[in-house]
Amino acid sequence: MSRLKRVAGKVIRALPEALVGRLLPGEYRYRPADVPAPSRAPDSPVRLYIAPANFAGQAWQWARAAERHLPGVGAVSMVEVLRAGFRHPADTAVPRGVYAASGRWQRAERAVVAHDFTHLIVEAERWPFGGVLLESVDEQVRWALDRGLHVAMLCHGSDIRLPSRHAELEADSPFRTALGDQIAHYQRLTERNRALLDRLDLPVFVSTPDLLRDVSQATWLPVVVDVDRWATDAAPLSRAVPRVVHAPSRAAMKGSELVEPTLHRLHEQGLIDYRRLEKLPHEGMVAAYRDADIVLDQFSMGIYGVAACEAMAAGRVVVSHVADFSRETVLAATSQRLPIVQARAAELETVLRDLFDDREAARATAALGPDFVRAVHDGRRSADVLRPFLLG
Repeated sequence: MSRLKRVAGKVIRALPEALVGRLLPGEYRYRPADVPAPSRAPDSPVRLYIAPANFAGQAWQWARAAERHLPGVGAVSMVEVLRAGFRHPADTAVPRGVYAASGRWQRAERAVVAHDFTHLIVEAERWPFGGVLLESVDEQVRWALDRGLHVAMLCHGSDIRLPSRHAELEADSPFRTALGDQIAHYQRLTERNRALLDRLDLPVFVSTPDLLRDVSQATWLPVVVDVDRWATDAAPLSRAVPRVVHAPSRAAMKGSELVEPTLHRLHEQGLIDYRRLEKLPHEGMVAAYRDADIVLDQFSMGIYGVAACEAMAAGRVVVSHVADFSRETVLAATSQRLPIVQARAAELETVLRDLFDDREAARATAALGPDFVRAVHDGRRSADVLRPFLLG
């Protein structure tokens, strides 16, 4: 961390709390009333604190999975809230400016974690205690270790996925195309984060199996989905014109630009009813997936994650490009075959037409989805992965 940033942090810390919140720019601005109370530790022998990313609500899901399936474990997820509006559930939600600059919140939260928790999982190599101008992530992790906490690191994706390797392995990698101008930024970020993991030499989890290529010493921690919430009795591919949906949270990462010309053409020809889903609240996504016949996930990364699991849980035909490495890793770890129909962007039209020609086979593949998600992604396996860290 640069000396200039530390000086700026100390200046901010010396100002009255009410003034700090007013002086911060735009999305960082906050009022004293916005400062939340510190997290409350669970009343259990093992007390886990997960912070600060909660991407796709996964920290909250892992916390609940640990509580449900591991004896004597309680857990709390803390998230830095990046924007107003919809957010995934979390036990402690902290506005961005408070997380970055509020000395009052940071001191109170650190005191609670140090005194009342036994375990800490640091997500995405980010600051677990805020105060981003005063300390490095390295320093905050070592501070927690010095106070007796058991600490593990958790990588989510772009924080550790090396762009140069991905571009070499994947012909449709966004680092070759849509994100080509950002490859230098992501390269620096991932190299810096990998160096941090190497320095700390702590247990490491990754949220998707492809990341084992980037952190070979890590353990895959499966994402968690509420299977029953997505379930429906409606069979896919029952209507004459199939409804095909695509919900790109980040279109550049999903390869949307690679497939949408084909999808719009097939829609205009009356072969599909194509709908791109954007900015839907969670309940809206549940309804949209249940009403779909085919869900298209992504065509540039070669991975699968929360969105694909939700679509499988809904019993939809899921079409995506999932690289052999991920499929083989899942099979080796779980004895389960991933029931996602394989298609690269250039193959999508052929794959869709094949599905329409043999709807019974497509429905049989879709029917495997809920059982797969229940076996791998309902929280039980994730809790088992956490067991050695929390109870070992």
